[in-house]
Amino acid sequence: MSVKVKCLNPIAECGLEMLPEQYEITDDYESAQAVLVRSAVMHDMELPDSLLAVARAGAGVNNIPLEKCAEKGIVVFNTPGANANGVKELTIAAMLLAARDIVGGVEWCEANKSDPDIAKTAEGAKKQFAGTEIKGKKLGIIGLGAIGVIVANAANRLGMDVYGCDPYISIENAVNMTRDVTMVKTNEELYDICDYITIHVPLLDSTKGMLNKEAFDRMKDGVVILNFSRDTLVNEDDIREALQSGKVGRYFVDFPTPTTVNLPNTTVTPHLGASTQESEDNCAKMAVREMRDFIENGNIRNSVNYPNTDAGICQTVGRITILHKNLPKMLTQFTNVFSKDDINIENMWNKSKGNFAYSILDVCSPITDQVIADLKAIPEVIRVRAVKR
Repeated sequence: MSVKVKCLNPIAECGLEMLPEQYEITDDYESAQAVLVRSAVMHDMELPDSLLAVARAGAGVNNIPLEKCAEKGIVVFNTPGANANGVKELTIAAMLLAARDIVGGVEWCEANKSDPDIAKTAEGAKKQFAGTEIKGKKLGIIGLGAIGVIVANAANRLGMDVYGCDPYISIENAVNMTRDVTMVKTNEELYDICDYITIHVPLLDSTKGMLNKEAFDRMKDGVVILNFSRDTLVNEDDIREALQSGKVGRYFVDFPTPTTVNLPNTTVTPHLGASTQESEDNCAKMAVREMRDFIENGNIRNSVNYPNTDAGICQTVGRITILHKNLPKMLTQFTNVFSKDDINIENMWNKSKGNFAYSILDVCSPITDQVIADLKAIPEVIRVRAVKR
């Protein structure tokens, strides 16, 4: 069976090359089984009944209607960590630019390039651009996901004293982080002691505007704020006031808005964090791998609206997957359907995430159309798919 894939944005060719011949890149969104997307906004788009998966080649998914997709049984994937190194390098660069006024020095040289005695003049002017070193300075990292951890490791190797805060840090990220990082329980502990503060958390209702007047008031005078996550994590009115008063010495932000580009003592970059060729390639390849594993094997990895579930490659006669509401007695209803048709279930996986759940069942007999119809007829079942039959 051909699988139609619609690309809503240009996707790196190295990712598309990973699609085998049964996959077809199509312009017909209405008939697509899968969508690959980067920044295209999908909130006002109709979701065709054929659509099984949306794979976002990047980490943020605020351009995708997650709940609406979940209600229709469309699994949404993202690619956490695929662009982490690009963001890490830009974060480190921003700290160096904040410590040493490199940009100001370059601009001074450009402005004085007609001076025949520029070498001598520069000796007198350089003090205003000299700055400080980052070695020995305290860096506070809010959010220790894929990006935050490698920023912590890099800063530690540069000689900084690194402090991290993340109550939800995964075991994998904790293992990958250097033991020299000091973990604190609250962001406020970072605010009290750190010279630099960088934020690497997703944009949620609970994180929107989290860097605000109350937070700035607790920080050291002249603190440097780095924001390469989302612009609205920082309250723009409050940081303007903090910059004007000198409470915040410098602000580096990767999101140009009518406000940020006019803030004092602020360096704005045009959303460059994950824009390297390597990051785009990594995101494309990871998105394609996730989409293929779901289509071909029913496995879910790095979904933002359904639970991660890995059943490997099916070794039995058939495999069926069920997207459903997270309610009691659902599994009993599924097993009753197979029992009625005298089909033995060899392996079963069931995971839940919020209001939604996902079940994978490997069976020892062919899956009939009647079994699929009976499963679909169960209330609160959203989608049934025979991956192998």
